[in-house]
Amino acid sequence: MIIIDNLYKRFDSLEVLKGVSLSIEKGKTAVIIGPSGSGKTTLLRCLNLLEIPDQGTITLGNKTLDITSRIRLKQAEMVSFRKQTGMVFQSYNLFPHLTAVENVMEGQLSVLKRAKDDARKKALFLLEKVGLHDRTDMYPFQLSGGQQQRVGIARAMAMDPEVLLFDEPTSALDPELVGEVLQVMKDLANEGRTMVVVTHEMKFAGEAADQVIFMDGGVVVEKGTPEDVFNATKNPRTLQFLNKVSDR
Repeated sequence: MIIIDNLYKRFDSLEVLKGVSLSIEKGKTAVIIGPSGSGKTTLLRCLNLLEIPDQGTITLGNKTLDITSRIRLKQAEMVSFRKQTGMVFQSYNLFPHLTAVENVMEGQLSVLKRAKDDARKKALFLLEKVGLHDRTDMYPFQLSGGQQQRVGIARAMAMDPEVLLFDEPTSALDPELVGEVLQVMKDLANEGRTMVVVTHEMKFAGEAADQVIFMDGGVVVEKGTPEDVFNATKNPRTLQFLNKVSDR
């Protein structure tokens, strides 16, 4: 479903990704963990081309991008590739002047060119799915952080993506609101959605992930099942990181 091969990304003189390779099966949840600055978010942003890699190959579904620093990607090619992903951001990124249902409709109307009635029907269905059937006509400022993030999840799903990408979706939330967002994500994982999640929530990784990927210094240090990584690792860098994490 997702194959990343020898991916590199540099910002000026700073090399952030250093030949990352990994694969994620369709219908599985991969959780990427690691210290701040390890390249986790950059890898996620490369998957939907919010950042353009300098080198490497990315395959999503039946589309493959072979990237080199000598070739500039065409805009139409980027848009077509990006449509396969739905992104949930840590800072919600909702349109403040649109209601919850309008936020979930917007991408359907502007990108997918769905009829307004169809877009609204799908938006209402997804908002109910994430537990917000009674918040559809509220604006972001009227919603809690957890509710805003659940609108963000509904908005990502509305685009019918091949894969859902989550960039530290609970990091901006008050602790008491984290659980409601993680529960929605667990429900999606149980449905067999293909998901790639960057998070510091080790408990969620242990409970919901099919594959845990530990990154540090721009490389994949270790990958495996939660049992492999959390309970059976012999890698000294993984052990050092996990020993500093208290919520697993």
